[in-house]
Amino acid sequence: MIIKGKVHKFGNDINTDDIIAAKYLDSQDEAFLGSRCMENIRPHFSQEVKRGDIIVGGKNFGCGSSREHAPLSIKGAGISLVIAKSFARIFYRNSINIGLPILICPEADSIKEGDVLEVNLEKGLIRDITQKRQYEAEIFPLFLQKLIKAGGIVNWVKRGGAI
Repeated sequence: MIIKGKVHKFGNDINTDDIIAAKYLDSQDEAFLGSRCMENIRPHFSQEVKRGDIIVGGKNFGCGSSREHAPLSIKGAGISLVIAKSFARIFYRNSINIGLPILICPEADSIKEGDVLEVNLEKGLIRDITQKRQYEAEIFPLFLQKLIKAGGIVNWVKRGGAI
């Protein structure tokens, strides 16, 4: 799976309240949540994103509460992939559960706001077209790749997967 998109860059310790404010947790609607994604720290984020764009973060992306709404809002905003130096454990798992691709890249700090990336998820290769650089990311085990390709664990089970 190849993903190509423009980078929206965030720093370290982006928490789930930064990603989606608690006042919206009464909704499970992906499109609605996406329209409010990151509004506390970047008010016009949802209007700046184009379907397929990529978020790049620093260390501990998605820290805070265990709400599944955070990766759901990112996906609903049209983001196709999140790359970070590291992820909070529960955000990492919630992203897989809902089918949001994420990659751990130790060199994520080198990627800049607005860069265009082309990412091969199966190989963990990140090609920065803007800077003409290439980075390596941790590759998901095959089982987790199947969950993401299916659009999350619920879709995977519906398609005949087993737990």
